[in-house]
Amino acid sequence: MQHGENGVCDPLVSIQRVLDNVNTVLVGKDEVIWLCLVALISKGHVLLEDVPGVGKTLLVRALARSLGCDYKRISFTPDLLPADVTGTDIYNREREQFEFRPGPIFAQIVLADEINRTSPRTQSALLEALEERTVSCDGVTHQLPTPFFVLATQNPMEYIGTYSLPESQLDRFLMKLSLGYPDASEERAVLMRGIDGTGVDILQPVVSSNEVISWQKEVEKIIVSEHIYGYLVNLLQSTRTHPALLLGVSPRGGVAMIKAARALAWMEGRAFVIPDDIKRLVVPVFSHRILLHSKALMEGRDAQSVILQIASETVVPVPAV
Repeated sequence: MQHGENGVCDPLVSIQRVLDNVNTVLVGKDEVIWLCLVALISKGHVLLEDVPGVGKTLLVRALARSLGCDYKRISFTPDLLPADVTGTDIYNREREQFEFRPGPIFAQIVLADEINRTSPRTQSALLEALEERTVSCDGVTHQLPTPFFVLATQNPMEYIGTYSLPESQLDRFLMKLSLGYPDASEERAVLMRGIDGTGVDILQPVVSSNEVISWQKEVEKIIVSEHIYGYLVNLLQSTRTHPALLLGVSPRGGVAMIKAARALAWMEGRAFVIPDDIKRLVVPVFSHRILLHSKALMEGRDAQSVILQIASETVVPVPAV
C-alpha cells in the first residue's frame, strides 16, 4: 500500500478498489459505502434504516464479498429466539457431554435483517455481541471472530409488525445510515443492470480480511489533539442542554465519534483528526442517540436537523500555538 505525505499508510487505493467493486452492483451510494467502511475500520457496527427494496441487503452482501470476509445472514422474524442468534449447548451422546453449537452471529460480517421485526428479548441477545464481541452460554464466554462487523437493517417504525429498538441497543451502533431512493439516472442504471443479470454473486474479493484487521490496528495510531477533544465535549454538552432534546448524546457516543473520526482521517491519508471529520460524521454517529421533546416533534423537527443546528452553532476551539 502506498504512503501519504504525513508518513501514514495511504489506504485510498485499497478503499477505492472496494468502492468500485461494490458499485458494480449498487449504484450511486458512495457516501454510504464509505461510512460503512469507516464503521468497520473503527470496530463499530451500523444500523441501516430504510424502506424495503432500496438495496440494504445487497450492500451488506457486496461488502462481505469485496472484503473477503465470512458472511452470515440472520432474518429477525417474530418467532426468533435468542439462542437462534447466539447459539446453544447441545448434548453429544457419543462424548456424553454438552458442546456449544455456535449460532449465525459467529461470522466476520453479519447481516441482522429487519432487526425490529423480532421481540425485544431477542434484540437484546445482540447486546453482548455488539459491545464485548463475545457470546456467553451457560457461564462460558465464546469469542467472536475478527474482524466482527454487524450491519442491522430495519424498516421505518410506521411499517406494520415492527418493534422499536431500546435506547441501550441503539447506543451500541456506531452509526445509523439510510440509502434512500435513487435519483432518475441511478434508477435507470439499476434497472439496466438488473436486466443484464449483473449480481452480487459475481463479485470477487479485492482485499483480504487480514488486511482489514491491519487497517483497524493502524487507525489506533491516529492523533486526536486537545482542541478536537474540546470541540467534541462542547458538542456533547450542547446536545444535553438543547431545548428541543429530551435526551442528549451519551459519553459512549463521544467515544464512538473519536473512533469514527480516527478511521475517517486514516482513510483520507491523514495522521490526525480535524474538525471537518467530526462535522462530516455528526449526523450518522449522533442522530440515533438523541430523543426529541414532543413539542419539537409536533413542530416537524427531526434528529438530523437538530444535530446539524447544534454542530453549526458550536464554535471550534483554536489549537494552542
